[in-house]
Amino acid sequence: MIILLFAALAVFIFLGLPIGLSLAGSSLIYILVSGHIPGLVVIHRMVGGVDSFPLLAVPFFILAGNLMNSTGITERIFGFATSVVGWMRGGLGHVNVGASVLFAGMSGAAVADAGGLGAIEIKAMREAGYDTDFSIGITASSSTIGPLIPPSLPMVIYGVLASASIGQLFAAGMVPGLLMAASLMVMVAWYARRRGYTPANKFALRLLAHSFSRAFLSLITPLLIVGGILMGIFTPTEAAIAAVAWALFLGTVVYRNLNWKSFVAVSRESMETTVVILFVVASASIFSWILTENRVPEQFAHMIAMTTDNKIAVLVLINLILFVVGCFMETVAAITILVPVLLPLAVGVGVDPVQFGVIMVLNLMIGLLTPPVGMVLYVLAKVSNVTFEQSARATMPFLVPLLIVLMLVTFVPQFSMWLPTALYR
Repeated sequence: MIILLFAALAVFIFLGLPIGLSLAGSSLIYILVSGHIPGLVVIHRMVGGVDSFPLLAVPFFILAGNLMNSTGITERIFGFATSVVGWMRGGLGHVNVGASVLFAGMSGAAVADAGGLGAIEIKAMREAGYDTDFSIGITASSSTIGPLIPPSLPMVIYGVLASASIGQLFAAGMVPGLLMAASLMVMVAWYARRRGYTPANKFALRLLAHSFSRAFLSLITPLLIVGGILMGIFTPTEAAIAAVAWALFLGTVVYRNLNWKSFVAVSRESMETTVVILFVVASASIFSWILTENRVPEQFAHMIAMTTDNKIAVLVLINLILFVVGCFMETVAAITILVPVLLPLAVGVGVDPVQFGVIMVLNLMIGLLTPPVGMVLYVLAKVSNVTFEQSARATMPFLVPLLIVLMLVTFVPQFSMWLPTALYR
């Protein structure tokens, strides 16, 4: 019967149905054919899957990110990043990475980074004479930093499913996120020397001071969110609400570029995104419940244990599974389905659930850059007016530094566990 479940899922995905409908539809077919489970279980389990207080952070972080994109905050961040690292060879490439690091502390979603900052970055790089493939590649890869540096929507969802501390998960993602940024800046330096890219500007304290004063209130946002969570002032959900309130304050009182019409448009866009994400979570909940009821996670773990109990081999296998699934499945659905399957396996070989959360999110972020379901590739293809295939080809070389960071985080626990251990344990 489990074969029927996966076969139905594969058929629905092949037919092009959204992943949420594919998961719910295949689960409903399984329940109807099995005949021993009431159909109302589907609704009950789907509602139960999203009936969680921490998940309230999802719509508020989405709204905060959209407000920041619509009120000029991203433009100010880009300007500040230009004054800080634009003087380096291949300056706008480094600015691209630096701006993503700053925006990561506000949004927590790779697609928001690609759609908001991405449009500004690619336009600026094209006007400065950078090759289109380099502009798209570095923009796509740097957008994956967002869900590692807190706040992070995938971390919230993982924390709910794994019963792990979301505060510790946020802290654990900080160093890996900065490692990703450093590795991408090394890649930018290599490209710049090879292709002769010049600095975007000369370093000037006057320019730095001006851009900092212009972006100062925007730059407070990461301190408000991350600092509030790490110091115990906010829960992640409360921090998301605070981020929305701060973005509204900046847009209406300080910058005064957010009117009622644009607020309604931003709210509608945020609601649509929220509905899609939470429907995927709900659909994946019934799917994963069926797997659990049929003891698939236990059988899978037993099969792996019979094959090998070597920690390195198990972690390599887990990463391969995550990478393949990330190529075909949206991040939220993959987390919801795979946490019950892979987390016991990782814990069984001595991996801390917090470290495993970082491994899972980082791996699935790389999946956003791989066809056929690379959401970031679709977004950047749209904003840069190129084909999806061109976007995918441009991004491939930039997977190398991200995969290197993934291996470091996987096999050197200190990279992800040092900060949460220092803060919480």
